[in-house]
Amino acid sequence: MKRVALLCLGLAVGAASAAEAQLTMQMTNGWSFTFSGNVNAFAIYESTSESGGTLGAPGGLIGVGGKGFNVRTGLLPAFAVFDAKGKEGATDLGVHFGFAPQINNPGGVHDNFGRGTQAGAQIDMRQVYLTVGGTWGQILAGREIGLFNRQNILTDQTLFGIGATGGIGGGGTTLGRIGFGYIYPNFVAQMTYSTPAGRPGQLSVGVFQPSALGGPAGANYNQLQVPRVEAEGTFKTGSVLVWVNGTAQNAKDPIADVSKTAVGAGGGFRFGPSQFSLTGSGYWGKGIGTTLQFIGAGDPTDAGVAVGTDGDLRTSYGFIGQVTFTPANSKLTVAGSYGSSYLKSTDGEPTDFKTENTLISGGIYFQATKSLKVVG
Repeated sequence: MKRVALLCLGLAVGAASAAEAQLTMQMTNGWSFTFSGNVNAFAIYESTSESGGTLGAPGGLIGVGGKGFNVRTGLLPAFAVFDAKGKEGATDLGVHFGFAPQINNPGGVHDNFGRGTQAGAQIDMRQVYLTVGGTWGQILAGREIGLFNRQNILTDQTLFGIGATGGIGGGGTTLGRIGFGYIYPNFVAQMTYSTPAGRPGQLSVGVFQPSALGGPAGANYNQLQVPRVEAEGTFKTGSVLVWVNGTAQNAKDPIADVSKTAVGAGGGFRFGPSQFSLTGSGYWGKGIGTTLQFIGAGDPTDAGVAVGTDGDLRTSYGFIGQVTFTPANSKLTVAGSYGSSYLKSTDGEPTDFKTENTLISGGIYFQATKSLKVVG
């Protein structure tokens, strides 16, 4: 059985929550400008066993052998977020820019010189969108996190930690539980409508930039004539949050004149009084892949994960169970979680397989000040 040992210590400075602004300036014309964000760094030592990994299998993430040390960001990257909001007549308007810079380079090099890229670590332009709203709800247009599996990742305790690293010597963010209990929603171009906020129930539905369903053996569903559709419904009352989400996308192989429709469904709950929380979530899909939607572990050449060798769509599914505890009047929170992701062969593939990636994670979070958090 594959075993990976991780020891990490992190320091993070930023807003105490994603919604808390660090600086707001009110303009005389009624518009306001807000800056918020965080910076985090984790010291990580990793040691892996010599057998039992899943790399080489479709959708496999767990390597074998090796030891290494890194200083890098966690699953949540550093963020610099700029917002401008105003009201013109009965219409609420806003623009949002979110930059997600990294702190280290991959591959054991001190810089990116000679790699065909800019010097220094990567700057990820994750968010750029506008919003138009009113009493009727809100329309978001631009680049933002997707709806399918969105709550699955936002309620994950490894979001402000490391979870799975994605490999010794890696750069950028860690994987957290991406590929170990949910599929990454991706930050993607979209036009999404949401019902008014501030009510127990909220529905969001949008049209999204579609993605090709690449496959082995020449099956390549890359003719995208209609947008992908994603939706999410949430209901919150007291300390209980329940959500469901889904996605559907059609793509065509123009050479074989064959179309396939990838579908996915997810959901979960969170029961969270002030001192204790219990969270569970899961997903199922056909043709959506594993780890990142429609592709494999982040490599575009690994595009055959969602499609079998027979050209049919593979099934994937996963789950998470998580618990957190904060003693009364304490700044300390402890958390633990268990989750897995699975990818199965199609009925027509000559070799049956089921790839499993499983992660057990624990964390200690100490809120030293309002804006300084220490994570282990």
